[in-house]
Amino acid sequence: MVERNPLSDDAAAPDEPAYLARRIDASAMKAFAHPLRMAMYDYLNDHESATATMLAKHTGESTGQTSYHLRQLERHGFVEEDIARGSGRERWWKAVGFRMDGDDLAQDSSTRPAVTAMLQNQVSQRAEALRDWFLRTESETRSWQNSSLTARTTAKMTAQESTDLNRVLMETIHEHTEAAKARHSAGQGASEGGEGAPEGDETRQVRIYLDVFPLPTDD
Repeated sequence: MVERNPLSDDAAAPDEPAYLARRIDASAMKAFAHPLRMAMYDYLNDHESATATMLAKHTGESTGQTSYHLRQLERHGFVEEDIARGSGRERWWKAVGFRMDGDDLAQDSSTRPAVTAMLQNQVSQRAEALRDWFLRTESETRSWQNSSLTARTTAKMTAQESTDLNRVLMETIHEHTEAAKARHSAGQGASEGGEGAPEGDETRQVRIYLDVFPLPTDD
């Protein structure tokens, strides 16, 4: 999970809500803003976990390259070993959520290119994922079609009202995703692949996007 300024600094301190991911610093941001590393991180997010070999096959790079970049991602806390999937022959890795204060990092000329690359990657990845969903909607089961949501709402708000809305939305998302993770970890429901599971009981990765931002003011 990647979050950008989900709450103001004042709202997040001193006791940050549980749904806020780890805040990264400038050095971590620079390390992350590498095309291959961002592609690997996105793959791990989409597939829960993977090995360096699987990432090499997906990216078209060598296993040596993906292993090296995994070590760099691990060094800065972006990935960690998935010990539940370890086979003893090859390590499995999973993504670790983080957030960045993009506006603050963008003020520094040395970090601005990394922030720009990160945000451009997010926008591109999001557009690609949504486009893929729209193209395959008709081939999905009715239950998954009905479970999806694409919505847009516009309203006049103050900055504080928008911040309050962010908090409620993030609390709700965190509550439901953590509850689903707990049930899945406990072995309840259908198998991970979903093959042979009754419609509606299938367990799959579900992507949630959330954007709250002000529109330009009238001249």
